Amino acid sequence: MKPVTEFLIRRFASGGGEESLREKFGRLGGAVGILVNLLLFAGKFIAGTLAGSVAITADAVNNLSDAGSSVISLVSFRLAARPADKEHPFGHARIEYVASMAVAVLILFLGVELIQTSVERIIAPEETAFSWLTLGVLVFSILMKLWLYRFNLTLGRRIGSQLMEATAADSLSDVLSTAGVLLSALLSPVLGIPLDGWMGLVVAVFILRSGVGIIREALDKILGDAPTGELVREIEDYVRSYDGVVDCHDLVVHNYGPGRCFASVHAEVPASSDIMASHDIIDNIERDILRDKNIHLVIHMDPVVTDDAEVDRLRELARQVLLEISPELSFHDFRMVSGPTHTNMIFDVVAPYGFFLSDSQLRSRIQEDVRAWDASLYTVVTVDRKVG
Repeated sequence: MKPVTEFLIRRFASGGGEESLREKFGRLGGAVGILVNLLLFAGKFIAGTLAGSVAITADAVNNLSDAGSSVISLVSFRLAARPADKEHPFGHARIEYVASMAVAVLILFLGVELIQTSVERIIAPEETAFSWLTLGVLVFSILMKLWLYRFNLTLGRRIGSQLMEATAADSLSDVLSTAGVLLSALLSPVLGIPLDGWMGLVVAVFILRSGVGIIREALDKILGDAPTGELVREIEDYVRSYDGVVDCHDLVVHNYGPGRCFASVHAEVPASSDIMASHDIIDNIERDILRDKNIHLVIHMDPVVTDDAEVDRLRELARQVLLEISPELSFHDFRMVSGPTHTNMIFDVVAPYGFFLSDSQLRSRIQEDVRAWDASLYTVVTVDRKVG
């Protein structure tokens, strides 16, 4: 199986830049999916008609819907490769997610239709005829769908395509459903029990489950899901690796489709350093991460005091107070404003979603704990939510 996949990639989808390669992989996956599924549809439809089996015919129609899904995939990769324009300045890569939704709707419609047909067959069962043609077609289908699963999974992982990985998952579901149809065809004559309608129902449930899963994943992407912890660490570690950067925070990541990652972050630099030198470092980071990681990063520069003993003392006090409340809390953008009667400690606190204290409760708790150390201290706290 793997040598065939590698041959097809070398022959039809090699060379070019990342966006060009992505479109080539999409075209290859779509074309192979159309050919394989049309072949399986024809074989199963003939076998199902001859045997009078609703389960086999349902499995055939499932393959026809998969061919339609491959057509949608083929078109979507073509459209997603279009460059950014005036109306879509961030490109068209999210079309892949819309295409996934279209595929899912098609799958759900098919599943509902098959449930109706299968229930009718359960109520009024009909005898099915076993033949070696049926056996051969179903075994061949299982083997081809296993190969198609590995093929689409390989393509999807190489280019990071949710659409192709969803297609791979659908192929694996097809393997299970076809195996069930095969089992039904073998056992029904032996047991003398009409399992055809029941197995058609099982196939329909597999189809519906696959469609719901694809919709859920596509909706997460369209609505804007949280970045992975791995991506967050990758960006933050990259920014912190530069000399002249003390720390970073307030990372925001926007995904406009595969290969179209935009982000913003605050980078802390020593307030005592030359502003032009710090600005040059920030420019270098933005340029380098685009080259190395293909991430469009915008960095806001935050000057922080790093050589004042009183600021360091109060910063350490804030760290101790937060640690006593919860190890999940962290803070940034710390500064102080001294006056004749009191001192303001100003900083942002990062809390995870679902933290046991509300924002107002957390601010009050910090204020109380700080003043327990020193009644002349006041806190001005902004609560942020943890990303990744």
